[in-house]
Amino acid sequence: MSTLEDDVRELQRRYEEGLTAEAVDADELAVLDEFLDALETGEVRAAEKRGGEWVANEWVKEGILLNFGLRAIETHSHGGVDYHDVLPLRDTADLPERSTRNTPDGTVVRRGAHVGSDAILMSPSFVNVGARVGDGTLVDSCDTVGSAAQIGDDVKLGANTLIGGVLEPVEAAPVVVEDGVSLGAGCRVTSGFVVGEGSVVGENTLLTPNIPVYDLVEEEVVYGELPPERRAFTRFVESSVGDHDLFEGGAYKPAVVATDVEAETLEATRREDALRDN
Repeated sequence: MSTLEDDVRELQRRYEEGLTAEAVDADELAVLDEFLDALETGEVRAAEKRGGEWVANEWVKEGILLNFGLRAIETHSHGGVDYHDVLPLRDTADLPERSTRNTPDGTVVRRGAHVGSDAILMSPSFVNVGARVGDGTLVDSCDTVGSAAQIGDDVKLGANTLIGGVLEPVEAAPVVVEDGVSLGAGCRVTSGFVVGEGSVVGENTLLTPNIPVYDLVEEEVVYGELPPERRAFTRFVESSVGDHDLFEGGAYKPAVVATDVEAETLEATRREDALRDN
């Protein structure tokens, strides 16, 4: 008996051989729908931690992309407004029974997104296909959680935070925000960056693999990740451009500085938990 993974891989093979949305039949659409259901329940996910490293599940990312390649654009209606997409919005009827809240008007969860229990989605916010929002996580106003992004349990995404999506190439791990992280307002996390468990990130910090993280705990410079249990914030360091007539006082580039999480910093983030009881 074939598994869902087998069915998705077979559909991918046929798509590469020329299968189109116009030629898809009911059985093939049923595979796509079963796959989206599995994403929503958390049965499958776009990436997992193996041997201490986050690794993409390539067949899952292929399944997400197949839902774009093998579906035609349809007209849907939400809140009295027509929109045109290959995917409808996610059915959120299961959220109340799991003590998860989403506020009106403009909390958008796309089909194929997993939202955990005891989570809060504030309006307006957007959670894209393949994303995973963990238990007890707060997605605040004006937040975007991109395609396939993996957000852990008990995470706080400050207002106006952008979590980038990574679908291609399929072997590339998506953005990961591990359990217990607090991201300040206006943070940006992109291009497969991994934010380590229990870290607290200052507002308006950009975390991307091209910007160095100066880890003062281990006294090293790392790229593409923020180690666990760090307090991180943006600073500027000298650029290789150096002195130049166009840059009075020299040129500088952004960097991230990471130190130990201080007790008072953790206490400040814990006080925000009271919001969940209101």
